Amino acid sequence: MTTATKNIILKLETLPESMVNEVEDFIDFLKAKHSKSFPKAGSEKTNVVEEPKSLYGAAKGTILYISDDFNEPINFY
Repeated sequence: MTTATKNIILKLETLPESMVNEVEDFIDFLKAKHSKSFPKAGSEKTNVVEEPKSLYGAAKGTILYISDDFNEPINFY
């Protein structure tokens, strides 16, 4: 175990439970953000919730008609 890991564990032991949960969430966030850098362990695969897929482009093909004057200013009179 590295010195940094030991220091983190010592600091975690002094935190209240709610903050420990927040640290755990942050670790999960970092692992998801850098997921290509971290190989998954066999037991970890079932315990980790996958990050949701991006919805970018999910509505493609749902808009059937756009008016010819779509980009024109709206006249309120």
